[in-house]
Amino acid sequence: VRFKKTTSAMDPSEVQKKLRAKFGSANARVGGKGVPRRKHKAQRKAATQDDKRLQSQLKKLNVNNIPAIEEVNLFKNDGNVIHFTNPKVQASIAANTYVVSGECDTKPLTDLLPGILNQLGAESLDSLKDLAKGLDLGRGKAVEDDDEVPDLVGTNFEAAAADDDVPDL
Repeated sequence: VRFKKTTSAMDPSEVQKKLRAKFGSANARVGGKGVPRRKHKAQRKAATQDDKRLQSQLKKLNVNNIPAIEEVNLFKNDGNVIHFTNPKVQASIAANTYVVSGECDTKPLTDLLPGILNQLGAESLDSLKDLAKGLDLGRGKAVEDDDEVPDLVGTNFEAAAADDDVPDL
C-alpha cells in the first residue's frame, strides 16, 4: 500500500467534505457517535421460518392429525364457499381449534350445489332457499311463496262435508 505524501496543509472543513463524499453522511449510522456503520441491510426470514413457528405453536395446543378427509367447505355469508381439496386437517378438541391447510379455491355456492347438499345444516338450507328465491327473482321469474294460505272459496264447511261420501274409519 502506497501513501501519498502531501506537503500542503488542508483546511479541516475541506477534509470533512471529502470524507463525507467518500463514506456518506452521518445518516447511515445505526447508533450514536463512535458506533460502527451498518455493514448490510438485514435480510427477512423466509416463509419456512413462519411455518416452523406455527407448527411449534400447534404442538403446544396438542393438535392431532385427522386422516382421510377428502374436502373441506367453509360457507361465507355472501354466498361464496372456500373449497379445500385433499387438505391437511388438524384438531384440538380441548382448545376448540381446527387447522385446515392446503390449496383452496373460492367458488360461488351454485357451482358446488349438487355435491354439497348433504353437508348443509338446517339453517344453511333455509339460507339456500332464500338464495334460490333471490336468483329466480333476479332472472325475472315470479316465485310463489309456499307459506301463504289460499283464499277460501266457500264458507259453508258443513255442506261440503255432507256432500262428501267418505266413510269414517
